[in-house]
Amino acid sequence: MTTTKTREPAQGGPVAPSGRGGISQSVNDSLIVAKRNLIRMLRIPEIVIFGLIQPIMFVVLFSYVFGGSIIVGGTASAAEYREFLMAGIFAQTVTFATAGAGAGIAEDMHKGLIDRFRSLPMSRGAVLTGRTLADAVQTALTLVVLAVVALLVGWRAHEGFLKMLAGFGLLLLLGYAFTWIGALIGLTVRTPEAATSGGLIWLFPLTFVSVAFVPSENMPNFLATIAQWNPFSATVQAARELFGNLPPNYVAPDAWPMQNPVLASVLYSLLIIVVFRTLAVRKYRRAAA
Repeated sequence: MTTTKTREPAQGGPVAPSGRGGISQSVNDSLIVAKRNLIRMLRIPEIVIFGLIQPIMFVVLFSYVFGGSIIVGGTASAAEYREFLMAGIFAQTVTFATAGAGAGIAEDMHKGLIDRFRSLPMSRGAVLTGRTLADAVQTALTLVVLAVVALLVGWRAHEGFLKMLAGFGLLLLLGYAFTWIGALIGLTVRTPEAATSGGLIWLFPLTFVSVAFVPSENMPNFLATIAQWNPFSATVQAARELFGNLPPNYVAPDAWPMQNPVLASVLYSLLIIVVFRTLAVRKYRRAAA
């Protein structure tokens, strides 16, 4: 006969079974939570639909409004700018999912769902891992739709199918890394509205002070340096390289991330995951104590 160990509750809190250990159990719990969140997304399709509208608008506006005005590769060509632009739009889309991830976790906290999870004998990190995995699936679907729209406006990948997949893989890795930042924000603030605002306010300078929409050579020196060492820029540059979307006769800036964008993108993303997953899980455990 086995017994379930319980931990002592915080003053005035419920008694909760302790989470079961082991990597396999943690993975299983994470997948169960991810499935729950994916089912919720299917039942509320507006979440996916509204998440598609903004990036599609960015594609159309930047392609046709600014396409003939921004100099890329020495010329102000609309076709060249569309090639240059799309990696930045893809990267912006996956990082802006951070706000949704934070708002979703904040809503679960606000409604008391986290209290229900904490009463179950499950891995403490599984709640957050499952949520971020579900967000990654949603982001992947968004990227598929966005790639179709990009093809319609003239974007093409020129380096072959495998390199194209590698480029999208780096974009998804960056998006997954940033959802952990969103998770930490969602656990820190008190309301979903605050999580949405907090998840977006820092993303605008991060994405616009980068090489996503204009070459860093067009920026003042101090901004160019920030842009070239920006983790977001590394993934954008890596995707452009893998898609074959760099301008003709392009010479990369001397900054290490711009010279080695694929490696820099992987290192930046993994570092963000390790740091912010650790902080988010620690925050969650304290909230559930």
